[in-house]
Amino acid sequence: MKEKTPSPTTETPALDRRSLLIGSALGAATSVGAMTTADAATKSHASHPQHAHGTSQSHTHQRQGAFLNDDDYATIIAFTERLMPGASGKPGAKDANVANYIDLALSGAYTDQQYFYRQGLEALEKHCQAQYKKSFMFLTVAQQDAVLAAMDENKAAGFTWPTAKAFFEKLRLHTIEGLFSDPVYGGNKDFAGWKLVGFPGAQPFFTEEDMKSGKPFTREPIIGMQQSQARTRKG
Repeated sequence: MKEKTPSPTTETPALDRRSLLIGSALGAATSVGAMTTADAATKSHASHPQHAHGTSQSHTHQRQGAFLNDDDYATIIAFTERLMPGASGKPGAKDANVANYIDLALSGAYTDQQYFYRQGLEALEKHCQAQYKKSFMFLTVAQQDAVLAAMDENKAAGFTWPTAKAFFEKLRLHTIEGLFSDPVYGGNKDFAGWKLVGFPGAQPFFTEEDMKSGKPFTREPIIGMQQSQARTRKG
């Protein structure tokens, strides 16, 4: 029988991480690397060696990414969702397609970090198997949060290089990027991250009322780089 990936809940300390990530949003959004969607999309899946955990467990997520294999992609989804959990009326990392951002980045601007991710994901798998006899994606929410806490404190066994803390911090940084960078890079689906912080995107103009307002921008539409470039070409 296949194990189903548990649906995350919000009644955990992970909500504190939501506030922390949102507080880091604007600075991270401006520091994202210059990866282009076109470059990432043209990287074939076959051209990148795939890392396999070798576990006997299976899951319902069937996807071959630009770099990540199925197991790694599902692990990244679960991990980033615990870093930035969804809540009622508030999108989380999964809703914002953060895993897709990371996958594309690793086949584009962050190709130099592929080995870092392979080693980190392998160490994460070893730690979870040693502690719980299951892969991270199959752990309960409480167990997943315990793993994150151990990594954040650099106490998770099974890590050498990268250290548990280094891998945790890298995933945290890339989660922030995937949440709050322009959707053209593969994350921030439907401007989920920008809507959380009231960021207007690449608006062609602002009204007098917009300029005088001290409140978060809420007027539709929020415009990303792709839409802005399309409008410029038409003009």
